[in-house]
Amino acid sequence: MVEGINVEKVTRWLVERIPGIKPPLSFSLIAGGHSNLTFRCEDGAGKAYVLRRPPLGHVLESAHDMGREHKIIDALKGSDVPVPTNHGLCKDNSVNEADFYVMEFVDGLVLNDSVIAATLPEASRKPIGEDVVDILCKLHAINPDDVGLGDLGRKEAYLARQLKRWTKQWEAAKTHDIPEMEESCRLLADRMPEQIGATIVHGDFRLGNMIVADGKVKAILDWELCTLGDPLADVGYLMNNWVTLEEVLEPGEGDQSPSAAGGFITREKIAEIYEKATDRDLSGISYYRAFSHWRLAAIGQGVYKRYLVGAMGEDTDVDLEKQKAGVARRAISALELLS
Repeated sequence: MVEGINVEKVTRWLVERIPGIKPPLSFSLIAGGHSNLTFRCEDGAGKAYVLRRPPLGHVLESAHDMGREHKIIDALKGSDVPVPTNHGLCKDNSVNEADFYVMEFVDGLVLNDSVIAATLPEASRKPIGEDVVDILCKLHAINPDDVGLGDLGRKEAYLARQLKRWTKQWEAAKTHDIPEMEESCRLLADRMPEQIGATIVHGDFRLGNMIVADGKVKAILDWELCTLGDPLADVGYLMNNWVTLEEVLEPGEGDQSPSAAGGFITREKIAEIYEKATDRDLSGISYYRAFSHWRLAAIGQGVYKRYLVGAMGEDTDVDLEKQKAGVARRAISALELLS
């Protein structure tokens, strides 16, 4: 038995929709997911697929919309942004008690941390970094209306909407008071810059949500936070996740960044490539980095709350004390970046 998968019903649903799939099917939880659950599905001939479904149990309002993820990936198929091919969306909860969708399995490495990144040949790290930024520029160049995503969300007032949304999520998941969260939220509201332009915003654009191979990014994953809005939010978030070895303060915390393995491009190079390709000014990027720290703290608290109620699967490993301390550290980092 695999928690989160009704093997018999899901197998029947897949066999009816994917030509050539050969039962019996086996399912296993792919490690590393702290939000939507991601499973590897393998058929009797050894062909692999990926199934995505919401977390078990407590689900925050407006989160974990499988139809939304499926729509985004379908819309970007054939664009300059590499995404897996979708095989179908199930909205019949009698099949698996929750919506899910299935996509192709893309072979390659997911760089969840610096240990995995260190297995890459050093010669491939710089081109992968450059490809990451190039793909972000191409994503932000897509007109949402041209690919059927014009109704994905409001284009204007992105930061104000995000502050409102994640403040609400924070309050819904809060298990204890963290004064730094409230103070950083106040500062973010007071110092909010004017939004210039609107694009598709991935919302979680980092190496850990990409499949890489042969010095290239083969697929961008995890579109659950995608919306329309201020593209610089993606840039600030990417920079926060682009940690160098010199910045690692505690084993198990900062060294989770793949770029800490060394050999990747610098944050300065990220900014240079992005500014040149998009003609957008990144002189105020510190605000977006601060916003990213604050938002991640709110998301992290939701992860912690779901863990407490057992909604993340049996195999998920979360250090509760580190999770709570991490929330506070991210909030403090936001204050430091704003000062």
